[in-house]
Amino acid sequence: MTQQRIKPAAAVVYPESDGQPMGETDLHRVLMVDLIQAVDRHYRADTDFYVSGNLFIYYEEGNPEKVVAPDFFAVPGISRGLRRVFKLWEEKKGPQVVIEVSSTKTRLEDHGNKRFIYEELQVPEYFIFDPLKGRQQTSFVGFYLKDRVFQPMKPKVSEGGLIVFESAVLALELRAQGPSLRLADPKTGSLLPTSVELEQLLEREKNRAEAEKARAEAAESRAEVAERELARVREELARLRKQSSQ
Repeated sequence: MTQQRIKPAAAVVYPESDGQPMGETDLHRVLMVDLIQAVDRHYRADTDFYVSGNLFIYYEEGNPEKVVAPDFFAVPGISRGLRRVFKLWEEKKGPQVVIEVSSTKTRLEDHGNKRFIYEELQVPEYFIFDPLKGRQQTSFVGFYLKDRVFQPMKPKVSEGGLIVFESAVLALELRAQGPSLRLADPKTGSLLPTSVELEQLLEREKNRAEAEKARAEAAESRAEVAERELARVREELARLRKQSSQ
């Protein structure tokens, strides 16, 4: 009987892409990017808080078919830094929170196969947000791990179209209303700024600094004029005193 040869681990290829575009709406893409960047900025001082999304996570060594790519995931306790792929057996720790920005195309996958994979990987928190879901359907749901099985998470707030979940992993609130999903600091109630809001804030600060500089330069110019006029008056007074003493 012919023995099957086992492929050496070093020869196993773990692709960085499946060659397919993200294929979602602009809204989905913006939400994914904003979530990743907002949390990454919030924890920028923590060198051991990794945040990413739309990155291949390989969870079985030697089997590149065992792969999943969350829209957003965070792993507290491992170093920051750019990765080409995420190999669970090398990192020694898997995602602690996952967020999927769902759509008509991915809804069944997010609630079905991906949910089972994240449950198998023992992800403590899993959220699914569908920005374009109908009004009669729940657009935002959360799950927490209990006895190795996902249980529905009870929202902190669910009224007037606003749904709020608390993430213990992120120490943040996830606030969904209509097509919007925002992150907030529960201690201050402040929303984490999106990239657009951050750019607007920086632009306002730049304009304020330029206005302050212009006012300072104008005040300096007026002071120089006043000083020159005072010097002229003093010279004139000195000239008149000299004439009167002669």
